[in-house]
Amino acid sequence: MKKITKSERTREYIIESTAGIFNTKGYSGTSLSDLTEATKLTKGSIYGNFENKEEVALAAFDYNWKTVQDIVKGEMADKDTYIGKLMVYVSTYESFFKYPFPKGGCPILNTATESDDTHPALRKKAAEALVLWKNSIIRLVECGKQAGEIKNDTDAEEVALTIMAMIEGIIMITKATGNKNYWHKVMRSVEKLILGIT
Repeated sequence: MKKITKSERTREYIIESTAGIFNTKGYSGTSLSDLTEATKLTKGSIYGNFENKEEVALAAFDYNWKTVQDIVKGEMADKDTYIGKLMVYVSTYESFFKYPFPKGGCPILNTATESDDTHPALRKKAAEALVLWKNSIIRLVECGKQAGEIKNDTDAEEVALTIMAMIEGIIMITKATGNKNYWHKVMRSVEKLILGIT
């Protein structure tokens, strides 16, 4: 097993300490003083491990998105059907506040919204994460079709994009309005969509 160097440990510490700040305040809203305050490190220590703020932000996005993926994958590991695995999107996102999701909510939504016209590297990260998410749902649907759990004429990409749009949309609506009842209504619609393809 490869030994982690002091420099690698410091980088990990900086990423973990600042991930929630970037996800809450965004790239533009996060200052150097936010980073030094969160890490209790000097500017020199931070930029001795990262080239600039952008590099920290990109690493923080990866960390936040991996956190979300690990939660979903962990829940899916306990399910023995593909429909059960798809329903994890309902159970985990409906109980969003009970899981250790990143501070600030969904990193894809936050990053895509902020970086849309202002930060190409972060926008690219968000776009790549969306494609990976879409492809993971497509794989579940296609495997479900092969296993006889899901109707053969189901358009896997359409299902994937609809689930993603409903989840990301209701996160945005709930954050804007503060009304969690909307959240539950949309999660019921996601559930109906999944059950409707069986």
